[in-house]
Amino acid sequence: MSLKELFQFPASRLSRRIALWVFFCVILIETLIFIPSYKNREKELLSQLKDISAARVALIMDIVRPDAADEELFEHIQKLQNEKIVIGGALYSADGRKIGEFGEMPELMIADVEPAGMTFLLNKDGSRYDIACSPVELQRDYRLILRHDSTSIGAGLFAYVLRISGLVVIISLVVTVGTWLTLRWIVVNPILKLRQDLVRAGEALSNDQQTPEFFSASIQRNDELGEVIGAFRRMYRRVSEAINRRKQVEEALKASFEEVEAYSQELNNELEKGRQMQINFLPNQLLQLPGWETAAYFKPARQVAGDFYDVFQLPGGSIGLVIADVCDKGVGAALFMALFRSLIRIFSGQTSIDGLPLTCSEVLSDEMDYLADNPSVDPTHVTALKAIHLTNDYIALNHGDLAMFATLFFGILDPDSGKLSYVNGGHEPIFVVGPGGGVKERLAATGPAVGIKPKINFKMRQSRLEPGDILLGYTDGVVEAHASDGEFFTMARLVSTLDAPAPSAADLLNRIAGSVEKHIGEADQFDDVTLLAIRKIPGK
Repeated sequence: MSLKELFQFPASRLSRRIALWVFFCVILIETLIFIPSYKNREKELLSQLKDISAARVALIMDIVRPDAADEELFEHIQKLQNEKIVIGGALYSADGRKIGEFGEMPELMIADVEPAGMTFLLNKDGSRYDIACSPVELQRDYRLILRHDSTSIGAGLFAYVLRISGLVVIISLVVTVGTWLTLRWIVVNPILKLRQDLVRAGEALSNDQQTPEFFSASIQRNDELGEVIGAFRRMYRRVSEAINRRKQVEEALKASFEEVEAYSQELNNELEKGRQMQINFLPNQLLQLPGWETAAYFKPARQVAGDFYDVFQLPGGSIGLVIADVCDKGVGAALFMALFRSLIRIFSGQTSIDGLPLTCSEVLSDEMDYLADNPSVDPTHVTALKAIHLTNDYIALNHGDLAMFATLFFGILDPDSGKLSYVNGGHEPIFVVGPGGGVKERLAATGPAVGIKPKINFKMRQSRLEPGDILLGYTDGVVEAHASDGEFFTMARLVSTLDAPAPSAADLLNRIAGSVEKHIGEADQFDDVTLLAIRKIPGK
């Protein structure tokens, strides 16, 4: 490695961070060590000041007679002021009486002086230092307090701080640079080589290349970094082996996928045929009668659906109206939809299939009792509605093991009078909407769902459609349609769409379908949506 490479400080982010951390740590440690050192140095300088002052006092005491009067002693004491460091003082007798003072008065008071030994006081800014000498130091029964100029101590401390700070910085730099160079050589360079190897390994694996020559292969270490390099080599080997196995699996999956795709395409073709057949089961064109208009809306959730509707001719000129929802979805529900539709048509005695006339059924003997009790009911209506009982028994007896059933509304409409006879087998309530809008009547369930079990007694009810009334049938895919947040469309929302008057049955269905689609939004359609409406045109 060249010196230029060795000293590329900015190039190594890891060594830079560690070196800076070491630098600040050394600074911090040296600072913590320096604080007590500073205090000790301050004490040394003050002690030196005290020693000089004590030596001067001792010299004066030696030349003063032991029996000298107070005034004589004070005159000699005053001579201390001639020294550069003593700027004032005060002399007290043993009983605390002030004999005299000179120069700048000390802040240390006689009351604060210890009885034995020397007492010291350094003012707040460190410029003045008071020393109180006891009778022991004076060798006489007196108290002497001297004020000293300690500004030279501050200058000495400042010089000391500068000297120590410079030394700390030099030591920190030496330690930091040493740490940095060591990290570059021992840690950073091997890591950089490992990083290059990782990039080369990634390129080789992603581009399906041969194993490259790794720079870290030459590094032999017994520390944690050596373990990382060894782990990298093992990882690359295992990943390479896993990729080879994955390629083999992918080739096998590709072949299987092609088979599944071919089967799926075939299944989609069959489902499309089923969808077309189901659509063909529904009326291509709704039966239109003079004075009446019919409309339907059908949107399956899947390719095939379990919902269905029907409008067909019955004996005596009556009209059969059916809207139903087979349980479950998909192909099974679609097949049962076709079965239900066919059985209802057959058992109700439809008069034609696609324009081909059929023989009308007769009123059965066991229906005569009901007709006797309800003389206003058209006998053909009773016969037609008997189809619900027959359909229920056929499904329950022949296909009960499949647990397939349907909610179903079957109504028989007399187009001349507007009378409606109906059976509601567990279906949603059918609405009669008035000419001015709003729900005029709800045709609730008169029995359970069709096909659950045999021999169920389905009750027949009657209603009447007046001019302008609309009979509206729907499946639960309308009220249970949910938005992306899971909120249902709800029955209340459906009823609110019926408040405004509708000029036609088709307009009403378009309004409902638009409201449902707006509610669903971007969410997936969960269930089939089916609507059927027949309106008695006013004045016809």
